[in-house]
Parts: sequence; structure tokens; C-alpha cells
Amino acid sequence: MNAVMQEAVKLPAPSVELLSEIQQTLYREARLLDAERYDDWVTMLTEDLHYHMPGIETRYRRDKTDQVGDLKRMAYYNDSLDDLNKRLRRLKTGTAWSEDPATRYVHMISNIEVEHTPNPQEYKVYSTFMAYRCRNERDQDTLYGNREDIWRRTSQGLQLARRLIVLKQNVLLSKNLNIYL
Repeated sequence: MNAVMQEAVKLPAPSVELLSEIQQTLYREARLLDAERYDDWVTMLTEDLHYHMPGIETRYRRDKTDQVGDLKRMAYYNDSLDDLNKRLRRLKTGTAWSEDPATRYVHMISNIEVEHTPNPQEYKVYSTFMAYRCRNERDQDTLYGNREDIWRRTSQGLQLARRLIVLKQNVLLSKNLNIYL
């Protein structure tokens, strides 16, 4: 058994109440993103946020190159809270061609698992997502993937501190990527 698994075994299982609280938080986050309530969504993020979605290449199994954890590899997002706020401010300018007319979104979150971490104020949360977006008459995209999050309990409630997004598509045919997952 490796060290990470041994550490996880020592930590208690999350309570039903904690699991429910985190599930409801993830569902609320999805609803805010669907409604483009980005100012409300940003309040769910910590000051030291790392929001990361690496590009994944198709590799043979024998190639053990780390494609997910290597921050120097290509990434669709490798953002701090400041970076995300810059992106969101740009949307408000009215000059973001990809958002006029507005995109319609649906986020579905499932397979939620919660683990305690060595920090009693932080929880590791695994989830699976499907995100659909539609723009104009014919532009449609459906994205599938997994997320690994760290949610931190703060005086403002649960806030997202880390998000690793792993898309299942290795080629994005979208004209743009103006969606938060």
C-alpha cells in the first residue's frame, strides 16, 4: 500500500451531513455557472485558488509521462483567482464576441466522493461532470470529465481552493472555451 493510501486509510470516513453539505455546494456552484452568476460564483473561491485544466495527449500505456500534474505542459486553464477575475471582467465589457449572443449552459455533476485531508478544514472532493453549451443556432459542445477539488471551510463557508479538471476529449473542436467546469 503506498503512502497516500495509508494516509487516507487513517482518516475517518466523511459523515452523511458533510457529504450532503458538499454535494449541495457543488450543485449550487453548477446552478450559478448555468445562470452566468459569476460574481456569486467568485465568492465560492479562495484567494489562493488554483484552477487547472491540462491538455491531455493520447499516449500508449507504456508511456508514463505525467500529463496531468506537470504544470509546464499545455493547459486550457492554469489560473489563479486574479486570472479568473480578469477573464470574467472581459465578459462584462461587451466586447467578448463569443458571448454575443449569450451562450446557454447546463452543468451536471455526479459521482461525488469526499475524503478528509490532513488539514481538518479541507476536504478532497472527486466528481464527474457533463457540461453542455449552445450558442447561436448550431454551435453546440458537450464536455465530459473528472474533477479533483480541495474545498476549504472558511468564515464564508465552503470555498474552492484547488480544482484539477481532466477532460475526456483529447481534441476540442470548440471555436472557443469560455466555460468554467
